[in-house]
Amino acid sequence: VVRDQITHCTMKLRQTTGMMEYCLEVLKENDPSGFLQISDALIKRVTSSQDQWVKGALEPKVGPDFDLTLNTDSLMQTILQLDFCQGKDVQEKPVLKLMQAADSGEAEMEAESTGVESGPSVPAAPLLQLEKCCTRNNSATLGWRVSVPTGCPIEGYILELDDGNGGQYREVYVGKETVCTVDGLHFNSSYNARVKAYNGIGVGPYSKTVVLKTSDVAWFTFDPTSAHRDITLSNENQTATCSSYDDRVVLGTAAFSKGTHYWEVSIDRYDNHPDPAFGVARINTMKEMMLGKDDKAWAMYVDNNRSWFMHNNSHTNRAEGGITKGSTVGILLDLTKRTLTFFINKEQHGPTAFENLDGVFVPAVSLNRNVQVTLLTGLEVPKNLKQ
Repeated sequence: VVRDQITHCTMKLRQTTGMMEYCLEVLKENDPSGFLQISDALIKRVTSSQDQWVKGALEPKVGPDFDLTLNTDSLMQTILQLDFCQGKDVQEKPVLKLMQAADSGEAEMEAESTGVESGPSVPAAPLLQLEKCCTRNNSATLGWRVSVPTGCPIEGYILELDDGNGGQYREVYVGKETVCTVDGLHFNSSYNARVKAYNGIGVGPYSKTVVLKTSDVAWFTFDPTSAHRDITLSNENQTATCSSYDDRVVLGTAAFSKGTHYWEVSIDRYDNHPDPAFGVARINTMKEMMLGKDDKAWAMYVDNNRSWFMHNNSHTNRAEGGITKGSTVGILLDLTKRTLTFFINKEQHGPTAFENLDGVFVPAVSLNRNVQVTLLTGLEVPKNLKQ
């Protein structure tokens, strides 16, 4: 929680510094009428920013006393995976009988009578190694090992996960490795995982089940592999610029198909002329035009005075109020209600933009060389939604 607050304060400080620089430039305005046109709005922004610092960012998110709760989940998983062998006195008898039978030439008959397997069999159930099983964002990593070295050959393993909602299992990996990372899972979901081994004889039994919970909120960056070639990424792929005067699209590294997700884009540089667009898209949306001009993107494009919603090149719901350097644009994707809503500087901008959304959506932005933006993720869902 403290780390998240530090990140939030750092970004807020960056925005405030940008606004201060803008204020200094405004104070240099030689035209009194030009100054008066923007001074009132600027004073309100400064006052609002001050209130957010005092009442929001600087308020500690955790108290001085820690409320510690003992989590026994990992311990219970270890207990459930314990394998017990037969007692010593039971195990030694077949060995002794085999030795005696070998002296009398009756080893094969004694082996059969004592129940000792003399031929190959299917592998035993593997053991999931909890110290190697973990989640990060919406990815899960699992590790396992051979439970008992019986001498049975193992040709490979089959890893299965359910759907994150207690549904049917599906195969996510088949191979010889004993560590596997599965990407593209749902956020805020609990997945059950199990593994089994196989050889030429057949498939062995399943391991015990381990439960892995993905992150509650989405942390992601811009995706350099899918961005248009004119897009330049920096700041660990969180900041995007463009070398072209034409609009170019860059996508995020996260994909959403369920749950509620909110992220923001900070306007680092803006000269009041271009119309950057923000929203969501399919992974195969067009990258060389403004976001929302094809049927695979849902967006809001905005200038310094007004905005429009756009999908499949259809422009709707013009709303007054735009962006400047230091502004933030928020995107709320609610796949429970199947809606997309936009915010400017923490306030909902216009009505609900799009409804009846279904499928897989990726965060997306389009911009040209007059704009620089920084992605802010892992944010809480806004509370001040319009009815």
